[in-house]
Amino acid sequence: MSSRRNGSQSLHRLLGHWQETSSRTPLWRQLAEALRLLILDGRLALDSRLPGERELASVLDVSRTTVASALAQLREEGYLDIRHGSGSRVILPTHIRDVPTRSATPLAVDLSTAALNAGPEIHQAYQEALRAMPPHLLTSGYQPQGLLSLRESVARHYASRGLPTHADEIMVVNGAVSGLALILRLMTGPGDRVLVDHPTYPLAIAAIQGASCRPVGVSLPEQGWDTAGLAATIAQTSPRLAYLMPDFHNPTGRCMDEPTRQIVADIAATTHTTLVIDETMVNLWYDAAPPPPLAAYHRHAPVILLGSAGKSFWGGLRLGWVRAPARTIAALVQTRDTFDLGSPVLEQLATTWLLDNASAFLPQRRQQLAERRALCQTLMRSHFPEWRFQTPQGGLSYWVELPDALATQFATRAESAGIQLGTGTRFGLAGAFDRFLRMPFALPEEGLREAFRTLQPLWESLRMQSAGSKVRKII
Repeated sequence: MSSRRNGSQSLHRLLGHWQETSSRTPLWRQLAEALRLLILDGRLALDSRLPGERELASVLDVSRTTVASALAQLREEGYLDIRHGSGSRVILPTHIRDVPTRSATPLAVDLSTAALNAGPEIHQAYQEALRAMPPHLLTSGYQPQGLLSLRESVARHYASRGLPTHADEIMVVNGAVSGLALILRLMTGPGDRVLVDHPTYPLAIAAIQGASCRPVGVSLPEQGWDTAGLAATIAQTSPRLAYLMPDFHNPTGRCMDEPTRQIVADIAATTHTTLVIDETMVNLWYDAAPPPPLAAYHRHAPVILLGSAGKSFWGGLRLGWVRAPARTIAALVQTRDTFDLGSPVLEQLATTWLLDNASAFLPQRRQQLAERRALCQTLMRSHFPEWRFQTPQGGLSYWVELPDALATQFATRAESAGIQLGTGTRFGLAGAFDRFLRMPFALPEEGLREAFRTLQPLWESLRMQSAGSKVRKII
């Protein structure tokens, strides 16, 4: 099985302005450093192949010797596997592949999880659910497709967003990840490829790999989505599914605009590639509501939508839903008995009340989060001026670019001080994105301030050590 090939023109665009003509650093070393950053950032997919030396030299307008020296350096450092006759394959050094696992030790501050505590509306929802419970006690309680009342509420929610939906097109599941796992069980087999945004939600990666499928990353550019890259990757890899997060993408917080949604839907319709669209963050917008669901842009596009009560309301509900054509829902219901027999009735009733009354409390919830988003931005600029980030349009976190591949080392030091950080490597394939952190802003004000006060000296110490190491290498 051949690996993906990076086109020379595409690689040229990714490299950007990599040459520093005034620098004393040799040109081959500048090229090696630029390629290394692309690999660490995840913009060069692992296991993909680079263009040949002659082709790359021509596109970059440098000598073949320059290209050969740069690739040899990367091979020595463990970033390329160069084999005669098969080109250069992108890999990661062994020490980077070891992504840290979550600690079992209770920590003072958890900045690895982007989620909110329950608000007073959750207590009220459960009270209402208990009142509505008695008639359901006269039944078995097994509802593989979910309670009709909840499915009707979810259908109304989609209709209000511009996608007419019938209750038969909704299935209730135990969270969005459970829904994804069920879809994978129905529609894929061992070894199938599944396209994902790169970076993407780590539990989605785990679900795909757990289904014995192979996630294939399509790198996100500085802004928006790379639709040309999406189309090219579909053509090259023939994936069984594509898992995307257009609504306040986790971890970047960006939102796909309407023209891009139209292009993506058209690609899906033309290539007959089923899109699994994760909308778990759709209600957490701050500046403007998102466009209609992607399924509304092409009626013949095979699109399955995933929703969840966890991010909008409370993670403890552990309830989500799938929106798909009625025939697909029927097949998912038949497949479900290999997972479970349905979702808890009480949680379904509580979620029904929350959906029907969301307009009474979600605006205040969004306002609270917008204030925490602003505070987090102020604190990061004050304590960590070297960090680069864009203000997320929605969601619960910032995607922070560090000046060097220090996320894992920083997270290790933070954990010793009682703070759990979400390194970028959790959101990439095979350890990519060690130059990034996901920084949630869901904590209350004092919690954020205290966490940043604790992290600042740890970061300064790490930066000084890293700078000293670079100086010693130069000498």
